[in-house]
Amino acid sequence: MKRRWLPEWVSEYRDRHGKPRYRFRRKGFAVYTFKAAPGTEAFRQEYQACLDGVAAPSIEAGADRAQPGSFDDLISRYYRSPDFLNPSERTRVVYRGVIERWRQSKPGKGKRYGEAMVRDLEPRHVEKMMADMLPHRTAANMLRKRLKALMQFAIRQGMAKTNPVDPTRPFKVEGTGFHTWTENEIAAYEAKHQLGTMARLAFDLLLFTGQRGGDVRLLGPGHVRDKRITLTQEKTGVTVSLPVLPPLAASILATPSRAMVFIVNGHGRPFTRKGFGNKFRDWCDVAGLSECSAHGLRKAAARRFAEAGCSNQQIKSWTGHTTDSEVARYTAAADQRTLSDEAGEMLMANLRKRLAIESDNLLEKGA
Repeated sequence: MKRRWLPEWVSEYRDRHGKPRYRFRRKGFAVYTFKAAPGTEAFRQEYQACLDGVAAPSIEAGADRAQPGSFDDLISRYYRSPDFLNPSERTRVVYRGVIERWRQSKPGKGKRYGEAMVRDLEPRHVEKMMADMLPHRTAANMLRKRLKALMQFAIRQGMAKTNPVDPTRPFKVEGTGFHTWTENEIAAYEAKHQLGTMARLAFDLLLFTGQRGGDVRLLGPGHVRDKRITLTQEKTGVTVSLPVLPPLAASILATPSRAMVFIVNGHGRPFTRKGFGNKFRDWCDVAGLSECSAHGLRKAAARRFAEAGCSNQQIKSWTGHTTDSEVARYTAAADQRTLSDEAGEMLMANLRKRLAIESDNLLEKGA
């Protein structure tokens, strides 16, 4: 019997040019054709997206009989559009979750929102939906963003003439997101977790690459070549090539492992995204750092670059951000501190100059 080498539900076929292609075919789910070749990290991500029901969503009974002009009809089209398919698999999971929860919910004892007609949606309806989600302001704002994108797509489909979400406003959300680690907190973690431990290696990989935890957990020797780490970010698809800085090199060498990735769990296997986040949370708690997180180290890395005088372009080349506004959120504190120092020096220089002039004037009068 020929041994099967492809993952479950994946089969090979030849296209019209005779080139081998691979597709995901599972009963009750849409067919998905892979873009990457089996055995690659990109293929693994596509396959996981199929298993998660994102790249190959389940086929809903009666979906083809959705009433024309309804949100069920619109969403079905949206899931097949570049608007939805172009973002990363991870982003699509989030978007789909928000849309489906809203689609299946019922206002009072009425019909599902999915059964409502697109043309009937008004700004007051959107504001009512958001108000009903309080006190969860962030979730309400997320729904608003997804509905806005959905209605923009509806305009292009000829299912709406205007976007009823535009006149609405998001809720103001207090706070600046994940806490940025301070130098004292960095020192406290390093003091608790010594070189050679998995806790310290995870920390050093996060801090000295400035990458997201979801990407760091999958880094391994295969990503290192010519003293550089090269990786493609899962969330954005951006590829970065980073020099392995001396502190990180020392940490990697101090933590021997035969695994394909640097960071492994107690069973010698790579962490899941959620598992890595939870474990790093535990390591922070052990060090007495309840406000700190893996993503906060990414912000700390950007802060350090800003404090060193790096430009936004230099910081983006390291973190993989694509816009200055994204970097600005991470480096605002460092920028404010630098600018206030510069302003203080300018102020004192001007005061010294004024005092010198006044002193000269007094000397002239005395003479």
